[in-house]
Amino acid sequence: SSCSYFTSSQRGQLCCIWHQQSPWPWLLETMSPQQPLLRALFAGVPLVQGFYLPGVAPIEYPDGARVEMKVNKLTSVKTQLPYGYYTVPFCKPEGGIADSVENLGEILTGDLIENSAYDLRMRENQQCKLLCKKPLEAADKDKFRTMIDDGYLVNWIVDNLPAATKYIRKSDGGEFMYMNGFPIGIERKGKYYVHNHMKMAFKYHTGDGFEGARIVGFEVEPHSMVQATRADPSMPGGLVAMCEEGAAAQLMDLDLHSEIMFTYDVSWEYSDLRWVSRWDNYLKMTGGQIHWFSILNSLMIMLFLSGMVAMILLRTLYRDITKYNELATAEEAAEETGWKLVHGDVFRKPNFGKLLAVSVGSGVQILGMSVVTLIFALLGFLSPAHRGGLLQSMMILFTFMGVFGGYASARVYKVFNGEDWKTCTIMTALFYPGIIFCIFFTLNLFIWGQKSSGAVPFTTMFALLVLWFGISVPLVFLGSYLGFRREAIELPVRTNHVPRQVPAQAWFMQPFFTCAVGGVLPFGAVFTELFFIMSSLWQHQFYYLFGFLALVLIILIITCAEISIALTYFQLTSENYNWWWRSFMASGSSAVYVFLYSCLYFSSRLQIDKVVSTLLYYGYMSILSLLFFLLTGSIGMISSFFFVKTIYGSIKVD
Repeated sequence: SSCSYFTSSQRGQLCCIWHQQSPWPWLLETMSPQQPLLRALFAGVPLVQGFYLPGVAPIEYPDGARVEMKVNKLTSVKTQLPYGYYTVPFCKPEGGIADSVENLGEILTGDLIENSAYDLRMRENQQCKLLCKKPLEAADKDKFRTMIDDGYLVNWIVDNLPAATKYIRKSDGGEFMYMNGFPIGIERKGKYYVHNHMKMAFKYHTGDGFEGARIVGFEVEPHSMVQATRADPSMPGGLVAMCEEGAAAQLMDLDLHSEIMFTYDVSWEYSDLRWVSRWDNYLKMTGGQIHWFSILNSLMIMLFLSGMVAMILLRTLYRDITKYNELATAEEAAEETGWKLVHGDVFRKPNFGKLLAVSVGSGVQILGMSVVTLIFALLGFLSPAHRGGLLQSMMILFTFMGVFGGYASARVYKVFNGEDWKTCTIMTALFYPGIIFCIFFTLNLFIWGQKSSGAVPFTTMFALLVLWFGISVPLVFLGSYLGFRREAIELPVRTNHVPRQVPAQAWFMQPFFTCAVGGVLPFGAVFTELFFIMSSLWQHQFYYLFGFLALVLIILIITCAEISIALTYFQLTSENYNWWWRSFMASGSSAVYVFLYSCLYFSSRLQIDKVVSTLLYYGYMSILSLLFFLLTGSIGMISSFFFVKTIYGSIKVD
């Protein structure tokens, strides 16, 4: 069987989606039987039963009803450049090719959903049905060879369910796994064989108070064979195909034939699987224990930092109290002179304060988008059944979160006594989104040069600009207006006119070292989940572990806040009051580790060798790293600001 061509690196790793029995499927599916307390806790939370989200209501097919098959883009892990299905000489529908309406997310991911020539009927089995017979020109053969060499997969859709290929994973004791799509063909010893005969196995479910049948499974087993034909005037086209299977079947060798015939089998089988659970095969999760160990590791990091910050706060407050009571010894007094000595400079405006305010505002905008997206995902609104829904939601939410970005940048800029609020607001609206758009537009030109369906059309590019300038920019101005209207945050100490000289710093308090240390812990909290996210992005696997992702985001926020607070405290005790940018960079430097990890992932997990594909990978990973930098940096800086404000508000200054 051609299913065995897949390697074990192409694996599914995900848990099942929304069940009606429990609102916590993402958690229940990953819990082992040894966790009865947790299972009972989450299983006991009630849920309103029996509703379907808009646009994903099940379709019931009567016997003999036509079941439409659609074709999607051809995808490759090697090139990362999707192409339209009909760029390869497959059989085209008689009435012409018709595109399906696509949302913004589908267009941005290169989806190209079109109709097909396959004639499928509910619960009607078919054997060796002829689809079409085509001559093979030299250009057609070259196209097939190129696509096979690049490992392109065919993606079909029936009833919004992608075609799955079953394969055996030997590392899991021969367990069956499923993969989205199937290869165009295979190459063996310099010979190219095209998969021109498809065995389609459909599973349907009946009963449960509805009429007709619902499709709950769609598997494809691709084969390469040379079919014979005989004349039959009663059939469309006047020909009937005859397929020979087994060891005696001759494979369809491109070099030996001047024409190709496409045929298919259809079988229908009843299944007890309900419609709400039909995505389970695609979302089977392996490595659930890995996620739990990862979260346990992240929790240990967070608890360690929490203990450190608690110790800093308690010792600081305790020393203040003892000093006020005049019980401090000479040694203690000498030790505590550090951070209190710089009270007249601690809130001094930093260099490039406007850029810092803009960075914090953009980070708050990204944080708001991430939190709201995860909430919708946890509620089941962003299931894989909504192709492109996740990306589209993130784009729209980012534009609407502009109001929070503008507000945050205005509040920070006002702390610096900034007067040029218009420039600050314009930079918040345009600076970082502009950088990302320029990278995206440049990459899109390269994709367009490759004639890939992944190239975003200029009409969609215009729609993105409308989202940006029509919604996001005005909302940033609104948030900025609200932020500047409010009184500035009251600072506990006054700033001296003459800046204090910063003493020489020890080597371990240098910016490079503190940022290198500060970035490790936030990265350590997320790197396991980052692996699965990157597998979803670059190996075209489904990702639906939003429960784990939500826990990781919470841990990341706490870790970033605590590492920045700790490093800011150590910096102030060294009488260095230039903490504004340092607090941002301490946690934001974790983005450098994310980018370095993406380089490691590229060399160890991917087989990309084309220049455009390499540019595409590093271009998008640089965008992801920039977003992570702004997210983690803004969390660290805001946390450090309130920490510094709190500790200096607790001392008496003459």
